[in-house]
Amino acid sequence: MSAFWSALHFLRPHWLWALLVLPLLAWWWRVQRHRLNAWQGHVDAHLLRHLLVRGGGAARAGMIVAALAYALAVLALAGPSWRQGDQPLWQAQRPLVVVLDLSSRIMTTDLPPSRLLQARAKLARLLDARAGSPVALVAFADDAFTVAPMTDDTANIRLYLDELAPEIMPVDGQRTDRGIAWAARLLAQADFRNGDILVLTDHAGGGAAKAAADARAQGYLVSVLGLGTAAGAAYRGNDGTIGHAALDASSLRALATAGGGRYESATADNGDLAALGVASSGLETVGTSTMPGGGKAWRDEGYWLLIPILLLALLWFRRGAALVLAGALWFPLAQPAHAAGIEWWQRPDQAEHARIAEGADAYRQGDFAAAEQAFTGIDTAEGWYNLGNALAKQQRYDDAIAAYDRALRAQPGMADALANRAAVDAARKRPPSPGEGQGKPGQQGDGSNASGASQDQSKPDPGAQKSASPSTADQPSASSASRDARKPSPDADPSRTGAPPSSTPDAAAQAAADAAQRERMRAAMARESGDGKDAAGNTPAVQAETAEQRERRQAVDAWLKRVPDEPGSLLKAKFRLEHERRQREGR
Repeated sequence: MSAFWSALHFLRPHWLWALLVLPLLAWWWRVQRHRLNAWQGHVDAHLLRHLLVRGGGAARAGMIVAALAYALAVLALAGPSWRQGDQPLWQAQRPLVVVLDLSSRIMTTDLPPSRLLQARAKLARLLDARAGSPVALVAFADDAFTVAPMTDDTANIRLYLDELAPEIMPVDGQRTDRGIAWAARLLAQADFRNGDILVLTDHAGGGAAKAAADARAQGYLVSVLGLGTAAGAAYRGNDGTIGHAALDASSLRALATAGGGRYESATADNGDLAALGVASSGLETVGTSTMPGGGKAWRDEGYWLLIPILLLALLWFRRGAALVLAGALWFPLAQPAHAAGIEWWQRPDQAEHARIAEGADAYRQGDFAAAEQAFTGIDTAEGWYNLGNALAKQQRYDDAIAAYDRALRAQPGMADALANRAAVDAARKRPPSPGEGQGKPGQQGDGSNASGASQDQSKPDPGAQKSASPSTADQPSASSASRDARKPSPDADPSRTGAPPSSTPDAAAQAAADAAQRERMRAAMARESGDGKDAAGNTPAVQAETAEQRERRQAVDAWLKRVPDEPGSLLKAKFRLEHERRQREGR
């Protein structure tokens, strides 16, 4: 029991100040009782207590119960706690920008086999440890460039690790300050208010400490991982000169101090990354954290006080109160509503626009009955035109023609409506071919049957008619009949190649010409693929591209396969163009 009292404390002790209200309420209640006693001003006090009937016991008990419930509620809000428990704590993921030195000094071999290969391996282990956390990679020499922008997909950055070398940098140099400034700019552009910058280099030149201090002022901590040894080794610069590069630990330590971060020298294991604190994935458990108290979290036990509070609340039970409470809970909560989503506030043109959009969606999904319902009642040329398309898709040719006539009355000379009306009228007059009507409305076989007209006349997307002036590029016209024999409509099944009848009087002659064109295309495709079918009509379906287009596409694919897949060349060209642009801008 003594251990319980020694461990008992409150997680939110400031709530205990609310207990001071209790004596004030008691004093106020006592004063009010005296004021309500009308006999007190007319009868002496020593005689009044003998004249009045004592009946204030119930009121006094109610006040005591209310005060006790109030005190328990305050204690519950204060968060009493006497035991600890393990629970996972979410640590917000901090973005990290890695700034890698790609000057010629990184080719030094004091870290065998070279500093560059060690840096690549270190970055690979860092990316594995930070899988799922935001990381970016910046390379610098005389200037800084973005290798990979901020991303949670570390596998995207790993693609560039083997291509990192001094050869991809436009100009050799070692401007660490520009690398840090560019990393802070990336974090700011990604709207991060805090983050980490890790610099991998062997020396901090002039201005680097100031750049780190500026980054720290923006909320970004700069840590440094030193590459190399104090003894150093020789290296060859890009101009052929021989130099000596050694690890300048003092300048790097000063750089980390100015940036509010840490400094570590590169090691063979992951101890340096762990010491820098940049290898965290962002999700840790309390048991493995470095929090005081062995990584335990105090548990809030205030919910236990709700039980006596509810028991005390029963004393205020009154007849009929349960029914009132049940009635209040019976009514559902009001759903949130937005004025923009209520049709009352829409203008007539906005309502028509919404209905056209709804009908267009239904039309694209093949639900022509729903599209018809959406387009019905839109008394505009576009509305009647789209309604005619939906009706024609259902092979209701008479109704479709009537709808096209209404569109032409609203907009005389509407080319699309004229073309589609002629196509539907020709389909209505054409005798049905054998087997027609067995498929779903709007479908057709390989021949030039009557349903082919409904296919093409409804080819346009109703959504294209949302504007007041329809685009003829998306709508069928009288001259599109011969084109459609070579290029199926976008919404037609590839196996259906029937062309719509044109608006010319001789529809049968046009259909025969279309059929001949299809047979020529099938023969050409059979010769191309070497897999011709028999004469029973089982020929390959007409493709959506001509032989000329197919040859052009194959040539482009063959050319692309000859292009070598070298991300390093891409980075080199990208950095060179960026460097030239900065020079033109005077940066």
